[in-house]
Amino acid sequence: MVTDSARNPAAGETSSRAAPDRAGVDRPWADRTWQSADGLSLHFRDYPGRDDRPPVIALHGLTRNARDAAPLAARLAGDWRVIVPEMRGRGQSDYASDSATYNPVQYVADLKALLEQEGIARFVAIGTSLGGLMTMMLAHERPEMIAGAVLVDIGPEVDPEGLAHIREYVGHGGSFPTWTHAARALADVHGAAHPQFALDDWLAMAKRVMVLGAGGRIVFDYDMGIAEPFAAPEGAVPVDLWPAFEALAGRPVALIRGALSTILSADTAATMAARLPGLDLVTVPGIGHAPLLTEPEAAAAIDRLLASVA
Repeated sequence: MVTDSARNPAAGETSSRAAPDRAGVDRPWADRTWQSADGLSLHFRDYPGRDDRPPVIALHGLTRNARDAAPLAARLAGDWRVIVPEMRGRGQSDYASDSATYNPVQYVADLKALLEQEGIARFVAIGTSLGGLMTMMLAHERPEMIAGAVLVDIGPEVDPEGLAHIREYVGHGGSFPTWTHAARALADVHGAAHPQFALDDWLAMAKRVMVLGAGGRIVFDYDMGIAEPFAAPEGAVPVDLWPAFEALAGRPVALIRGALSTILSADTAATMAARLPGLDLVTVPGIGHAPLLTEPEAAAAIDRLLASVA
């Protein structure tokens, strides 16, 4: 494994710590890249921190990108090195020519290539939705790599109601003339999950999940092709992820669930707590899929877990 790639330009260094962005504002991360086995250039944000403890790797949800974890990473950076990868087809990572590669098995393979480049043998995973699935899958394959895990609004079983809702919007695209139009479109689709959001909150979310496109209109910051493998045929037999979840035993694990979630039911969360003794189960009130991790309950759960990582 590479042991010092964080300071090796040949291993993907593309900017330095606190490099000014286009508006001249200092950024607390370095933009870096790694290569997938099939030749894609994939992007990650690298927030510096102590090198005497395992890094934190924040893994985003299905249609999200590195901006989603910016508040969390900024809060932890310094005390912890925080790496925020963008999976293929999202953000600044290359889009795949074969949409069939937009699947969790491939995402885990891409993540392992990043870990290899960075010489990371153990890390703390904070995985939201898809990122939590990746965390469980990697734990099943390489449990020794997981120093601790935070699963955010995801479990071994996904509520069919939530899956149906995701299929209603993912990959449908759309473009908007202003950020306000984009924010209102997000509110129309996701309002039930964030009933307390005001327009400013929706504007902030729009700027996390969308970008200004080449044509001057605001567009989603992911490849619409990610929806193709996700649209599984009706009646498909789901993969049994309970063994993958149980592979997290023996290390600190927190489960953060939105009280209004249609992805992770209260019953599934309770079963997870029963099957993994010591699980720190936290429910964030007044929010659905998925908590932003800026909520006091979520932040406290993450801090408790990090305090217990050896």
